[in-house]
Amino acid sequence: MVKFLKPNKAVILLQGRFAGRKAVIIRNFDDGTRDRSYGHCLVAGVSKYPKKVIRKDSAKKTAKKSRVKVFVRMVNYQHIMPTRYTLDVDLKDVVTLDALQSKDKKVTAAKEAKARFEERFKTGKNRWFFSKLRF
Repeated sequence: MVKFLKPNKAVILLQGRFAGRKAVIIRNFDDGTRDRSYGHCLVAGVSKYPKKVIRKDSAKKTAKKSRVKVFVRMVNYQHIMPTRYTLDVDLKDVVTLDALQSKDKKVTAAKEAKARFEERFKTGKNRWFFSKLRF
């Protein structure tokens, strides 16, 4: 069978706190690990999408509306739906397995991922990833 859940693949989370949110696969574990015996992956996603910016907004308001809130977590393959989109944001060096071990490492990894997602949003690429599924 063809492996289609690969790094940089955009997915939609189906269960849990971030259900309905878009994420990107950073690293996958098809055979599982010692503590998680099922197939799962490390994802970084958007928990709060940027708002619509209009022309009459000031620069300060535009910057505030362009903010993105990010989450980082491990997700079971059963709880994600793959999409046809890929996101070529390099997060492998930022979000790693040891970043999930402690709270402060996870927060710093999420902040760095947030900066890279916002930079990607401001370039105008991958517009689908930064829009809500329904509004």
